[in-house]
Amino acid sequence: MGKNFKFIIEYDGTEFFGWQIQKDKKTIQGEIEKVLNRILNQEIRMTASGRTDAGVHAFGQVANFYAATDILPKNLKKGVNSLIQSSIVIRECSIVDDEFHARYNAISKEYHYFILNRKDPCAINRFFQWHIRYPLDIDAMSQCCQAVTGIFDFKSFENTGSLRSSTIREIFFFNISQLDDSRLVFKICANGFLKYMVRNLLGTIIRVGLNKMIIDEFINILDAKDRRKAGSTAPPHGLFLKKVNYS
Repeated sequence: MGKNFKFIIEYDGTEFFGWQIQKDKKTIQGEIEKVLNRILNQEIRMTASGRTDAGVHAFGQVANFYAATDILPKNLKKGVNSLIQSSIVIRECSIVDDEFHARYNAISKEYHYFILNRKDPCAINRFFQWHIRYPLDIDAMSQCCQAVTGIFDFKSFENTGSLRSSTIREIFFFNISQLDDSRLVFKICANGFLKYMVRNLLGTIIRVGLNKMIIDEFINILDAKDRRKAGSTAPPHGLFLKKVNYS
C-alpha cells in the first residue's frame, strides 16, 4: 500500500472543469496526478474531501493518496509545486495514518462566497466574486442565514445528480461580513453539503437581498423540499472552499 500522504491544496478553479478527473478535460485532480505520476514513477490516485465544481476555487482543499516511496513530504511538496502550473499550489504535505481518509474523516467544511455589490464591475478580481450592481439588504439576508442555521432538510437547495442517502444537513454557522463599502463575504460551515447547495442557497438569499422575495417566502422554500421553488444557482466563481475540519 505504501505511505499515506496528505495534501492541503490551494487553487484558482477558473480554467478547470472542477476537481474530479474527467476524460479529455482539464481538472485539478488530473493535473496533480500527472505530476505525481511523473515524480514518483507510479500510478497515483488521490481522494479529496469532496468535489468542487468547474470555476470554484479553494484555499484549503484536502486530499490523500498512497505511494511506495522514501521521498520526504517537504521534497514532494517542492517537486510538485515546481512542475505544476501556478494556478495550483500544494500548501502542505505530510504523512498521516494509514486509516486517514480525506473524505470520510472530514467532520465539517467551510466555504466562503464573495460578492461585489456596486454599480461598476471590477476588472482585476472579476473571476473571484459575483458582481451584483443593485443594492442588497444585508439585514434581510442575515436573517435568511440564521433561519437555515441548524439541522434541516435542504432538498430545496440540491441539484439533481447527488450521491447521498439523505438531504438532511447541519449548518454550524452561516453569516455575512462586510469587507469594505462594496464587498461582502458569506461564510458557511456545515457537516456536509449537497450538490450546488451553497450556490443554490446564495442564489435564493440574494433574491431576498434584492427585495424580490420576503424572508417568509425563503423559509417556505426550505420547508417545501422542492428545488423548483428556490432561486437560480449563484455563479461558481465567487465560491471558495476555505478549509476542511477533521477530528
